[in-house]
Formats: sequence, structure tokens, C-alpha cells
Amino acid sequence: MSDVRQPTAVVFDVGRVIIRWQLRYLFEKLIDDPRELDWFLANVVTEQWHHQHDEGRSLAEMLPERIALFPRYEALIRAYAARFPETCAEHVPGTLDLIARLGARGVPLFGLTNFGADFWPQFRAVQPVFDGFRDIVVSGHEKCAKPEPRIYAIAEARFGLPPEALFFIDDKAENVAAAQARGWHGHVFTDAARLEEDLRERGLLA
Repeated sequence: MSDVRQPTAVVFDVGRVIIRWQLRYLFEKLIDDPRELDWFLANVVTEQWHHQHDEGRSLAEMLPERIALFPRYEALIRAYAARFPETCAEHVPGTLDLIARLGARGVPLFGLTNFGADFWPQFRAVQPVFDGFRDIVVSGHEKCAKPEPRIYAIAEARFGLPPEALFFIDDKAENVAAAQARGWHGHVFTDAARLEEDLRERGLLA
């Protein structure tokens, strides 16, 4: 293994690592025509537009702008804000078990997530998986998002641990690469089985 020092704490991304998140989960309930659904998700309520909220823009700013561009979709754009929890359909298989096992071993657990400030409180309130986390850095609160270097610096300061102590799990390679550039250990998440194997190799799970 290339890493000289083994990590002692685990930092989890949230979307597509712990929670299965897709805008489609909501809008497939609201748009019957598959072609229109695909067009809507590619042009109106897109992941790129949603990312502005992750970066710290408020829904109060974003929604009127989008409605002005796509007035015929006003009701659906407002549904994005009102029904966002429906985009977080279920947990990723296996990850909750790994979190529980890490917690049982006393491994410090943290979160580092691109998540909008307006959406986070309602989401967090129904996710007891995070009760054992020592801290969670939320991009919308910090007004910067992965893979910007500043959010990793914020996490290091908040967690109170050196970069080489942190093992970061994210589904996006560019986010992991940004962490590794600061000296963190990293794992590009694909499924819980591969993550479990990596955690074992690094001595974080037995």
C-alpha cells in the first residue's frame, strides 16, 4: 500500500455513499412522459443548478431565477424546494452496517458533505445514522463545496486531526483527489463490499 501512515478516523460523504440521492426519484412521480422527464432533469432542475445550493446560494435566490427562465415549469421548480426529501430515497446497501461497526470499535466518525443549508436540518432530523458522528461539515453552511481546497481546510480545523489521520470516502474521484492532495487518505466509493475491504486493509475494521 502506498500510504505510509495508517488513518485513525473516517470521514464520510453523504449522497451516494450513505444515502441514495437522485433528483429523478422525486420528478419521476411528477412527470409522466419519460422524454420530458429526461429533458427536465437535463435542462431545468439539473444537478449543476442544484450544486449552487450546495455552494451556499439560498433557495430564495435560486428559485425565482429559475422560474423566470422556465415559467411553464414553475410548479415543478417549487416542488424541488418543497419536496426535496423525496430525492433521498433510501440508504446505500451496506454502508450503515459499516458505520455501526466502526462506531463499535471506537473509530472517530465525521462527515463532509455537499448539501444545501436550507435542506440540511430537515434531512438530518430523520437520519439517526449521524448520531454517532463527532462533527459534520456541510458545504451550504460554509458557502464552499468539494472539491474546493478551503472546505477540506475547514474540516481539518473542525475535526482537530492532522490530514494523515483522516480516511475520506466519497463517490466522486475529484473530491477524493482534492483530499489526497492535502495528505488525507482516500477511497472512491462504489459499493460497501469494496469499502469494507479497504477499511480492513487500513486497520480500521477487524
